[in-house]
Formats: sequence, structure tokens, C-alpha cells
Amino acid sequence: MAGVDVAYDDPRGVVAAAVVLIDFASLESVEEATAVGAVSFPYVPGLLAFRELPSILDALASLRHVPDLIMCDGYGFAHPRRLGLASHLGVLTDLPTAGVAKNPFMFSYSQPGQDRGDWSALMDGAEVVGRALRTRAGAKPLFVSVGHRIGIAEASDATLELAPKYRLPETTRRADALCRRTLAESLR
Repeated sequence: MAGVDVAYDDPRGVVAAAVVLIDFASLESVEEATAVGAVSFPYVPGLLAFRELPSILDALASLRHVPDLIMCDGYGFAHPRRLGLASHLGVLTDLPTAGVAKNPFMFSYSQPGQDRGDWSALMDGAEVVGRALRTRAGAKPLFVSVGHRIGIAEASDATLELAPKYRLPETTRRADALCRRTLAESLR
């Protein structure tokens, strides 16, 4: 399993992407890769994939191992155009991908129960686009959506398995820390 995330320094036009590959059973890190480059696309709400994908693809290309699932800090099907970052990445790599976001973006949901594993449908009007999933008892839910070659139940189960101690899955939690550290080091 892998997680990807991106950090920016917009005033300098620099982007840093990170991918962290972990063993699903032990949650031990197997491999990490980063890529630093120029921001190649402006910030446009709803088009974040175009801004983040070039550096993510560069980081993924540096891996020696091929992940069996990539978790993205963002959305897949739960996107106004039904094609968020996780979906774009999955189509381009033909790997299973899922989006795990920290906020519901523009979608609605009922609060899931307070227990770990409780979930409710993430809705765009009458259409189900993902799940609001509680990964920690009493914590705010995460918002899971399919990206490519994965179902919502499988994406939710993987998210829970990858989040035994923290709200966020270990994959994207570690990728977030690595891309921020990489960006800071690149600007020294």
C-alpha cells in the first residue's frame, strides 16, 4: 500500500510530492520516494489533479516496488466532475487508487455513529459519491471515495486497516510528513 501527498511553496512556485510504501500487515515503511519541481498549473478549484499529478507521477516513477493500492489525500469519484486526483492517478497508472479526504468538500452527509468503523453515505444531492468514515471513536470522520479499480467497501476497509492509531491512514499521514519535510529541505 502506498500513500501520496503534495506540499507547495506558492510564492516560490515550488511543489514537493512524496510517496510512502508500507507493508499492509505490519504497517512498516518499505520504501519512500519524493520529487521536487516547479508548479506547472495554477490553483483552480476542482482541477487540483492537474496541479499535483506531474510531481506525484515523478515520485512514483522513482519507486522500486509497485504498490497494490495508492491512497491519495483527496478525492476520487467524490468530485464535481466525478474524476478527482485519485481517479486521475489510477487511470494514468492503471493501479487501484482511493481518495481519503479530511473534509467533505461540497458534499453532504449525516454524522456516522461515534464508533470506529461507523460510516454514512457521502452525498451529492441524491447520488452517493463516497463515505463519511469514522476511523477513531469520537474523532471527525474522513471522506473516502473510490479512485480506480477498487470498490467503496474495499477502500473503506483499507482505510480502517491503515489507521489503527491515528485518524488518518498511515500511508497518507507519512506521505504528508515526508512531502512537507522535503519541501522545507529543498528551500534551504
